Amino acid sequence: MRPQSVAVVGASARADSLGDWALRNLVRGGYAGSIYPVNPAYQEIAGLRCRASLAELTAVPDLVIFAVNDERVEAVLDEAIAIGVPAAVIMSTMVLDNDAEPPLRERVRRKVRDAGMLLCGGNGMGFYNIRDQVWACGFDSREHEGPGKITLISHSGSGMSGLIDSEARLAINLAVSTGNELGVTMDQYLDFALDLPETRAVGLFVETARNPDGFRSALAKAQARNIPVVALKVGRTEKAAQLTVSHSGAMAGDSATYDALFDCYGVHQVRDMDELATLLILFGELHPVGPGGLVSLHDSGGERQLMVDLADAAGVELTALQDYTVTALGKVIDPELPAVNPLDAWSRGGANAARQMQESFGLMMQDCGAAIGVVAHDRAPDGGIYQSYLRYLEYAHAVSGKPVALVAARQGSGCDPSVVATTRRGFPVLDGLPAFLRGVRALFEQRDFQSMPAPAPTVSLPAGLVARCREELRNRGALSESRSMALLAESGIAVNSGRVVTERTEVLAAAARLGYPLVAKTAMPGIAHKSERGGVLLNLQTETALLAAYDHLAVACGPAVLIAPMLAAGVEMILGTRRDPQFGPVVVLGFGGIHAELLEDVAFALPPFSPEWAERCLSRLKLRPLLDGVRGMPAANVASFCDTASRFSVLVHELRDVLFEADINPLIVNADGCIAADALLVGEGEQS
Repeated sequence: MRPQSVAVVGASARADSLGDWALRNLVRGGYAGSIYPVNPAYQEIAGLRCRASLAELTAVPDLVIFAVNDERVEAVLDEAIAIGVPAAVIMSTMVLDNDAEPPLRERVRRKVRDAGMLLCGGNGMGFYNIRDQVWACGFDSREHEGPGKITLISHSGSGMSGLIDSEARLAINLAVSTGNELGVTMDQYLDFALDLPETRAVGLFVETARNPDGFRSALAKAQARNIPVVALKVGRTEKAAQLTVSHSGAMAGDSATYDALFDCYGVHQVRDMDELATLLILFGELHPVGPGGLVSLHDSGGERQLMVDLADAAGVELTALQDYTVTALGKVIDPELPAVNPLDAWSRGGANAARQMQESFGLMMQDCGAAIGVVAHDRAPDGGIYQSYLRYLEYAHAVSGKPVALVAARQGSGCDPSVVATTRRGFPVLDGLPAFLRGVRALFEQRDFQSMPAPAPTVSLPAGLVARCREELRNRGALSESRSMALLAESGIAVNSGRVVTERTEVLAAAARLGYPLVAKTAMPGIAHKSERGGVLLNLQTETALLAAYDHLAVACGPAVLIAPMLAAGVEMILGTRRDPQFGPVVVLGFGGIHAELLEDVAFALPPFSPEWAERCLSRLKLRPLLDGVRGMPAANVASFCDTASRFSVLVHELRDVLFEADINPLIVNADGCIAADALLVGEGEQS
């Protein structure tokens, strides 16, 4: 990233070629080191002596930029390795027609690894180390002023260039198109960027994590340093659903894993490039927000109402103004206007309108409940900005010391000189309310994340349990319900005790031991979803009903039947896990039974985690109020469920090498506590 010398192999005087731009960008970026063009077709390019090959150089360059076609990549790489070049940038796709085995990409990967070379690419667009004036890229770009505040690391070349070249409000210090990551991976660039003193926020365009452990470590480093990370994750597939046995396993696919990963480290997820740019601008230009919510100033009653609707949908708190603020506003705005937040301070207009707007915004920003303020005004004709809008921002910031921004409902321009200059002065000028509100929510989340409970658990498992579980799961694959429940019970999780019978004469003996009412469930091997097979019969009150239930199940499913007590009513919850091939197990927790199948009102977390972390996950679910008691039902024992979830997460973590998936569904939670009614543990042997 900081070479003292750079060679461009394939440097060219042909306008707009890769070799032309690679050479030209080094000069445009202000690179102060030695530049060595390499191309046997030229004696000189751009006033620089051109060599026929790398072997002819008098010194070994620190970095080689490949500006050659795929047919020549391997030969140039061999030459670079032979003279001891430590780093390279390859932007080509490295796909050859009629290629040999292993293909070119894999051959390059192996050679780079064996040589200990640092490689950016291939199939990328290089990097812009703007702070150190190294533009190692081969494409047209706008001017970039250093040192910048924002790092952008992207698996997509267009995801990098399309943002930094069209959005001058982003003050970039480092931008990397990592491509196929045949050498250096995203996490390593992230780790590097976090050590740069200017880095205030990092944006990631993520396809996949090719070094999962390193990725987690880099995110943990960002969290520890309180540097916001904003991630746009693409390719959120549902591959897991094709391979799973349990309900929770089907839900805990690739998307859920990244949700849990980003949640664990406080990463801010966005849905598109607009949100990515907006969050990075806000994090880059504004100081951290204090306590409180958002206040907004409008010159339109309709757009004021729109702000209320959109803020509610975005989960952004709108400040309820204090009485002293309401009184002060009443002396400034026209009498027919309500002194509320959001505030429409434009009614009659006139000569004093700008003064009224400015004073009103200043009063709102001085309210003790205001953390950040926005002037939500549309642009002037042709996308311009009225200077009065900027005065509103400057005045309100001066009297309150709090961060403020200007946002338009629709029209704007990312490269308008006044927009860029105002943004760089710490008054972001943004476009679109939804993206802005997502940014405000991220500011609040970043503020609050440091005070959240630590995810680390405090419970421990009985000695020897993990070893026995590991052996069973490795050797037997999917365990029976009764065996799964027994292992969960040993880990400290309350389970519904039952007895497996295999013939009619054993049924009444089991009933005498357990007492009525009872449940009868098939215990035949290989039936994971008992309800779907008609294998569960509930609330059996008499011997006659119990025997009839056994006879039915014996014919429908087989002679092995589990007899268990009928549990008291409560809220049906679910705990489960599936092992992600990259990051290991991810835990599913939420509402079970039919809710798990139809609503999927669940959250995801990386194990192990604490009861407090489990409660945090629950708090974001739509059905969370069910646990507080509705229609006369007593409140459920949430603490008991959260403790159970934490214990389950510890077990999952300890068995991460052999437990493929697991399901506790339903887990009945009522006023007395929670108890597992059904369970399934699936070992790695099930997948062989």
